[in-house]
Amino acid sequence: MNEHQTAERLDNFLSFYNNLSQNNLNSLHHLYAANVEFIDPVHHMLGLEQLQQYFSHAYARLSSCHFVATSKIANESQGCLSWIMTFTHDAIGNGKAISVHGCSVVHWNSEGKIAYHRDYYDLNEMVLEHIPLLGWVTKKIKQKMAKDA
Repeated sequence: MNEHQTAERLDNFLSFYNNLSQNNLNSLHHLYAANVEFIDPVHHMLGLEQLQQYFSHAYARLSSCHFVATSKIANESQGCLSWIMTFTHDAIGNGKAISVHGCSVVHWNSEGKIAYHRDYYDLNEMVLEHIPLLGWVTKKIKQKMAKDA
């Protein structure tokens, strides 16, 4: 596999997520291995069925979601994609667009499907800051920590 092909894998990954919706969750098997391990700050799942259920729940009230790559690193067996995700969700931030910085680490199996996917992002930036009381508390804690540093 040449450098262009490994970079193309991450481009395809990003494109897949930018087109993912409640209507095409059955296409996850094109990207992921049946025994995929998926981890993010809230969940740890094993298997494609659990991943489909997770996305079905996550996308049920999601109005929009778009990823922009900020950096990419890949070799034949693994890749790392830094991104900014901008989404709108009717239950978070009164439906206003929220941008979250994150990073996905993926490992491909010998068939070229993702067998391991871990997302790193600040849950506070994604959700907690946008919940009225928690957002205020979080802001005060950050201010206090910055002042004491």
